[in-house]
Amino acid sequence: MSDKQFDIARLVTDYRMMKAEIKRLQSIIYGFSIPMTNWGVAQYGLDAAMPKGSPGKSLAEMKQMDIREKKQRERLERMECIVFALESVFDILEDETCKTIYDCLLDGMTHRDIAAHLTTSKDFVRIKKQEIFRQISQNSQILTYLQKEKIAV
Repeated sequence: MSDKQFDIARLVTDYRMMKAEIKRLQSIIYGFSIPMTNWGVAQYGLDAAMPKGSPGKSLAEMKQMDIREKKQRERLERMECIVFALESVFDILEDETCKTIYDCLLDGMTHRDIAAHLTTSKDFVRIKKQEIFRQISQNSQILTYLQKEKIAV
């Protein structure tokens, strides 16, 4: 298994932890959790033109944040990128079996659990998992999002 595939496997394993941590950090920073569909979404038409308050902190507040708060914000942004990338993988997977196995992996299921769910062997699941990681490691757009994780670590 290549280094990229190992990193992807680790990120897939950490997916559920990152989702929970994102929710916790958002509630600390913003006072509430933001649905993923609204992360970095641009508005159009009248919504874009109307004045509105920022859900985040103002520039003055950002300057006064302590080191811990700044690190929390950086971790939040990094984890949001990774989770977005991991959830975008469904768009590049070639067949439904791979999508099902990948979804089960994100849910934290073991090879044995997935094999039982699909009524197949653990070896079949392992081979398909390697194929999934190969497809991910060949997709430059997904890798771009995942590179943010390496920069910050």
